[in-house]
Amino acid sequence: MPTHVLAEAHGDETGALLAFLEAQRGGLRRAVLGLTDDRATQRPSASELSLAGLVKHVAETEQGWVETAQELPHSIERTQDTWHLSFQLAEGETLAEVLAFWERVAKRTEEFIRSVPSLNDTFPLPEAPWFPPQARQSMRWLMLHLIEETARHAGHADILRESLDGKTAFELVDEERAAREG
Repeated sequence: MPTHVLAEAHGDETGALLAFLEAQRGGLRRAVLGLTDDRATQRPSASELSLAGLVKHVAETEQGWVETAQELPHSIERTQDTWHLSFQLAEGETLAEVLAFWERVAKRTEEFIRSVPSLNDTFPLPEAPWFPPQARQSMRWLMLHLIEETARHAGHADILRESLDGKTAFELVDEERAAREG
């Protein structure tokens, strides 16, 4: 990882998990730094993945998992027939809109996680062939899963961005820092 996650306050496990999740989000956001919608939707590899599609997918996935943990219906329902739509911009949808959506999702995630009494609190997993029957997971598991999911796709994004224009994660960190300081 080309950035360092600062140490949490002693014993603030929630803060540490949120900081690591935000670090992974940052990697994915940096991968689209300076790209137009046209460039962000290009698929420069053998896969069907685009950078804009990855951002949309990660945002929708995070929202879905937090809604599951809150035992709420999903705001965006995806079926086997519509799953692919979570990986691509819809007609008229822009990268900026998806990034703004993800920012709102991230804020709700943090508010929710900070509101739970304990990371040991659990929620039921939905009925699915890949989950054990009547399984429950902890809020800690939720956070670790979100970090894992986001990190996996941030790695995909690094490869896609480098394939698009040769920019590496380290170069993008420098560009982001220069823009912030300049």
